Amino acid sequence: MDMDWTQLAAQWGVFLLLGAVAGVLAGLLGVGGGLVLVAALAWLLPSMGVPVEAAMHAALASSLASIVLTAAASARAHARRGSVSWPTVAWMVPGLLLGGWLGSAVAVGIDGAVLRWIVAGYCLLAAAQLLGGSRRGAGGPVVPPPRGWPMAAAGSAIGAVSAVVGIGGGSMTVPLLVWRGVVPVRAVGTSSACGVAIGLASAAGYALHAPAGALPAYAMGYVYLPAAIGVAMASVLAAPWGTRLAHRLSGSALRRLFAAFLLAVALALAATR
Repeated sequence: MDMDWTQLAAQWGVFLLLGAVAGVLAGLLGVGGGLVLVAALAWLLPSMGVPVEAAMHAALASSLASIVLTAAASARAHARRGSVSWPTVAWMVPGLLLGGWLGSAVAVGIDGAVLRWIVAGYCLLAAAQLLGGSRRGAGGPVVPPPRGWPMAAAGSAIGAVSAVVGIGGGSMTVPLLVWRGVVPVRAVGTSSACGVAIGLASAAGYALHAPAGALPAYAMGYVYLPAAIGVAMASVLAAPWGTRLAHRLSGSALRRLFAAFLLAVALALAATR
């Protein structure tokens, strides 16, 4: 995968643009832009020298690695506005770490084409849940932060699924917290903080569980470093813009926007060859 400086600069430009989109989505929707990154990277990476058979795994791994900083920037912005439920985060993190690590180990052994359809199907299910799920918490009274072992167990499941589909868990964590009575904007902020743990455990798993020489250069296991670093750099700067927008939208508007976003990504993945 040798390339000249012009090609490398062009790659960085693309990854920085993707990072800006991911950062806005992180602040707005409580995700690190993982779903849109997976779809975009699965399409782009083969043209950048990544073997076709490894492109989906590399897309998932690189997305998750970038989510660490993206979600951290989003969580920091939300925390400044008092929109992160830290007791809930503390209960969920052990499960998120375990689930992310185990989920990445499973995903490494799944064929890339199968992974692509798993991600697309997941997007459709999550969109349907958001459009037809409970509206509890959208405007009701303030409730105590969800905590306890049920939240830790939920964290394990969310971490595992997130590792397989390459996301920061927002499309599961946000609906769960809203169902538990958390107002949507606070659920988004809490989800962002949870995304840091998911990204760390999952990216480490993809780096260490990958077969030797999975990617020819510029990589740690399945994590393609130019993509992960470029996306992360831009997303950290862009996340506060999404956070400010999230605080201006109603809970119902956020749900509709999130559902439309998931449907668009599902279509993009289905069209990827």
